[in-house]
Amino acid sequence: MLQSATTEHVDVVVVGSGFGGSVAAYRLAEAGRSVVVLERGRAYPPGSFPRTPSGMGRNFWEPAVGRHGLFDLWSFDGLDGVVSSGLGGGSLIYANVLLRKDESWFVHEDPLPGGGYEEWPVSRADLEPHYDVVEDMIGTSPYPYPDTPKTAAMREAAQGAGLALQLPPLAVSFSRRRGEPPVRLGEIETPGYGNLHGMPRATCRLCGECDLGCNDGAKNTLDHTYLSAAKHQGADLRVRHEVKGFRPLTGGGYEVTYVIHTGADGEPAVDLPVRTIRCERLVLAAGTFGTGYLLLRNRAALPGLGKALGSRFSGNGDLLGFVLGAAKHGAGRDLDANQGPVITSAIRVGDTVDGDGSVGRGHYVQDAGYPSFGAWLAETVQGAGLISRAARFAVERVANEVAERGDSVIGGDLASLLGDGRLTSSSLPLLGMGRDVPDGVLRLDGDGRLGVTWTTETSTDFFQGVRDTMRRIAAELGGAFYDNPLWWARRVITVHPLGGAPMSTDPRTGVCDQYGEVFGHPGLYVLDGALLPGPVGPNPSLTIAAVSDRACTHLLEAGESPRAAAVALPPEVAALEQATAEAVEKVEALEDAAAEAVEAVEAVTAAAVSAAAAAEPGAAVNGIRFTEWMKGFAALGEDDPRTAYERGRHHRERLEFELTISVDDVDRFVTDRGHEGSAIGHVECGLLGGHLEVEQGWFNLFTEADDPDARQMLYRLWLTGPGGNPMTFTGVKQVRDEAGLDLWRDTSTLFVTVREGHEPPGTDEGRTVASGIVTIHVPDFLRQLTTFRTWGGDPVRTVDSFGSLFLGQLWAVYGSMVPRNEGDRP
Repeated sequence: MLQSATTEHVDVVVVGSGFGGSVAAYRLAEAGRSVVVLERGRAYPPGSFPRTPSGMGRNFWEPAVGRHGLFDLWSFDGLDGVVSSGLGGGSLIYANVLLRKDESWFVHEDPLPGGGYEEWPVSRADLEPHYDVVEDMIGTSPYPYPDTPKTAAMREAAQGAGLALQLPPLAVSFSRRRGEPPVRLGEIETPGYGNLHGMPRATCRLCGECDLGCNDGAKNTLDHTYLSAAKHQGADLRVRHEVKGFRPLTGGGYEVTYVIHTGADGEPAVDLPVRTIRCERLVLAAGTFGTGYLLLRNRAALPGLGKALGSRFSGNGDLLGFVLGAAKHGAGRDLDANQGPVITSAIRVGDTVDGDGSVGRGHYVQDAGYPSFGAWLAETVQGAGLISRAARFAVERVANEVAERGDSVIGGDLASLLGDGRLTSSSLPLLGMGRDVPDGVLRLDGDGRLGVTWTTETSTDFFQGVRDTMRRIAAELGGAFYDNPLWWARRVITVHPLGGAPMSTDPRTGVCDQYGEVFGHPGLYVLDGALLPGPVGPNPSLTIAAVSDRACTHLLEAGESPRAAAVALPPEVAALEQATAEAVEKVEALEDAAAEAVEAVEAVTAAAVSAAAAAEPGAAVNGIRFTEWMKGFAALGEDDPRTAYERGRHHRERLEFELTISVDDVDRFVTDRGHEGSAIGHVECGLLGGHLEVEQGWFNLFTEADDPDARQMLYRLWLTGPGGNPMTFTGVKQVRDEAGLDLWRDTSTLFVTVREGHEPPGTDEGRTVASGIVTIHVPDFLRQLTTFRTWGGDPVRTVDSFGSLFLGQLWAVYGSMVPRNEGDRP
């Protein structure tokens, strides 16, 4: 159908506002493109990040249960992920480090355990100018307070262990203006492009709250920098707009389907407003989990999407450890992990690919601070120590009262109650990251949920190397090293998920080219961590932003968009298009009116039938229905259901459905040669987008096939993918008497083909989207027998008529296999 003149249409839609999306939004808006950014989370101006227990309890992203907060937590086998939901993406909760990927770590043909290679189609030289641009735009500086206890301790540990330490560039404002001396809580100068929040910002006060959101605005997060600049250039930033799907349009461009989160905290997200927007170019930048999920869920609408989709997943080697009980010259030493920003220093350990004698896969270890209230919490929950101190304090106060000592100076007693704080003052979290093995796989379960196949086993040597470095640091500080307790179960937490839509020079090994454009789908880009074909090593934020900046430069230098020829049309052609669009709009209105009229006629007819049945009970219409469950496997882009089934089973791509078959008039059903009924229910298949409701369905029982001795059971279901792409699910059970006892196999095996578009019965012309085979399992068949229901005036005759048709047709096909005695009726 032609696009309506009222449909919203822009040059570029950017999904997500993290390091890739915000850069793309600014670069393309600056170049004069009309840009809309769709961000599912809300905006967080300075002062809006929760700190109270009740506020933090609501600060998670799970709209289905009414949570619309900042932190989005994912849990998979062996892996947990922490990402962000808000305007500015991961920059709102990251630790501000902007390190460049090591030149030698842009590896080529680096073999992976399960086959294939880690292959980077870009180099450090390719990204160098873009690193410069991003650093300048965001504003970075090394940590300017070298006497901070944890910073000094890391330097001391590195020197003692013979390790290389640096103060990495941090996206934090320590000074009012660039080049000025640092000052705490000084007002930051507003840049020329303004600030989208319209609120003052203050320099860093060294409170360690970076990962919870900076309430002072000292962090140079993307909302304060790139997104404010993008808005200044005309970009439309829409918060609480969550993209659910997309599809390519005939002739180029994409239609994006999204919902608007209108509810307040505590209100579950139900019946959300659904909207669509069309664009020439679509940039997916929803983060590795978000972008991977969207691509997997909408792959049925993207023919030829690379087989590498979901591959090369990596947690960037993230591993958390702890130094406890640090001491110096036999006495406890203060590390004060809650002073300063979260990270102030980084130790780098070399890699075999460095060529300098280093062995193994390289990594970084950084100090990881935390807020002061975290220290209070840790000291308060020490357990027996706190209880004994509280008891001692109470006893001493009672003793003073009994003895009437009248001691009004109780500072010492209170100090004893609080304790010496040794647990937290002598402790330091350590954050490791580096070149783990990128052999994880993102997948979509049959019900449409994102899953990850990942294990620490293939990266055991890497993680052991990180732990060894942390142990050396702890020893140099006179403390003990402790693993994150999750490590005991071989689980890790990543805050840097990467991969799933890797870039490559070859469509067979990647999803996108080196500029993020999806192979075979012009105008569709992936510009976030999902694009990276392996771990960055150091913190990946800067590399993601630089890759996005490079892609935008290439896009703009390449010229107009894929459908640009349709933009500058001659006036007479443009007028004709406008008139056509208006005519289409009128036709659509007439179609809607006609549909309403048909519904009214059907309602009147149904009422008349009901009235007639009530007046003449013997003439009541008899109906029957039952529910059927079938399960199997499928594959995309395969015409042969058998081949697709084997592929799907190998990759565990499940296909199943639950359908309720209804026959409104059994008498008509029996006499009609098509034996047609209706089908409602749902299909579940990750390949098609997860859970899909049947919009309209047809069922035909035992129609005649080309072979007069065979019959067919036909299924036809209209579905719509998450991006609005229509699909027709067709299935056939071939009932034919062949050698052996094949009655159960024939009646319980459905050969499925899914085609593009909503095709009415008798039409099978659309492109094959997927195919496969589903079967009835015995427990489901027994359950099906309990679901038969009838209505009308004569339920016994209804069941008899339906059963006679069913059994009679089976006899027509399989009767020859039953030996007859002489004299039996034919």
